[in-house]
Amino acid sequence: MPLNKQILTFFWTGVILVGPSTAIAQKRYITKGTPGEITQAGSSPAVLTELWREPKQIGSENLFYGPGGKEHEPHGPFTFVKEDMSGTNPKYDVRDEDGVKWKIKLGAEARPETVATRFVWAVGYHADEDYFLPEAEVKGLPAHLRRGRKMVAANGVMHNVRLKREEGEKSEGYWRWRDNPFTGTRELYGLRVMMAVISNWDLKDDNNSVRDEKRKGGEERREYEVRDLGASFGSPGEGATHAGSKGNVVAYRRSKFIKREGREFVDFNIPARPAMIFLFNPHEFFGRMNLRWIGRHIPREDAKWVGDMLGQLSHDQIRDAFRAAGYSGEELDGFTSAFEGRIAELKEL
Repeated sequence: MPLNKQILTFFWTGVILVGPSTAIAQKRYITKGTPGEITQAGSSPAVLTELWREPKQIGSENLFYGPGGKEHEPHGPFTFVKEDMSGTNPKYDVRDEDGVKWKIKLGAEARPETVATRFVWAVGYHADEDYFLPEAEVKGLPAHLRRGRKMVAANGVMHNVRLKREEGEKSEGYWRWRDNPFTGTRELYGLRVMMAVISNWDLKDDNNSVRDEKRKGGEERREYEVRDLGASFGSPGEGATHAGSKGNVVAYRRSKFIKREGREFVDFNIPARPAMIFLFNPHEFFGRMNLRWIGRHIPREDAKWVGDMLGQLSHDQIRDAFRAAGYSGEELDGFTSAFEGRIAELKEL
């Protein structure tokens, strides 16, 4: 028997033998009622629940500075507060010279997440105030960081940094794609389309956030957003390496966008099946497989609605969003043309 066939036979025998535990792992991946989950609209009738707001002038938005604008951009040097051990990328809480609190993220997600927030925000969805710096000096770092030590120079300088503004931000919990106040609405379908446009495959529920905000005049809003957008602009599903899965122009350009078109509905290819190597981690593999529905069975008119909004962005605005994350040259041109190609596909539906 050929070696590859022997390996596959051995693997599937193991899957069958551990079937019950695999099923438990799959169920655990999507279990309801986890602490922090929010499924109700608001704590009182006076609270306005909001997933999307009508954009003012999409074609006039500044996509280089994004949701926070130039007035909220960070001012270094930064002072270390604490290390954040959540997620898969090195993160640190810091304060800038104005005393504003920020969260630094290093690694493969820093650039694509910066870009993604700008496009999501431009068409009316809530997004973090993210900025990218090619270099940031952080003072007061501990002698031994638990993560990201190799990415930090001896003088405290970090390279290719995403900074998320934390001042005044407080998440009240998270929301689920299958169970939320917006199920069946054009706005929620549109958000699912946007995840496909930016090729964000990491659509776990705990990457979604709910936050309550008090605005001028005493108005209270409960805002729903997809907060972790770092797994964008790469492959349509989790790849064997971060280098190909996130912020990879070759993978983004080559990946199929629309998988299937029907008379009334559209299936997108994002999120797609994860790389086969994850078969050796059944919990991860089957958990990711259970997310594929998010990109499927989208009403054509809702997909086209998103395309028409994105179509109001100019070529320069799209380039600015990618420039904001430090992309240049062939990468900048490649991402821009691929993104414009996806807009064209949506508008032709």
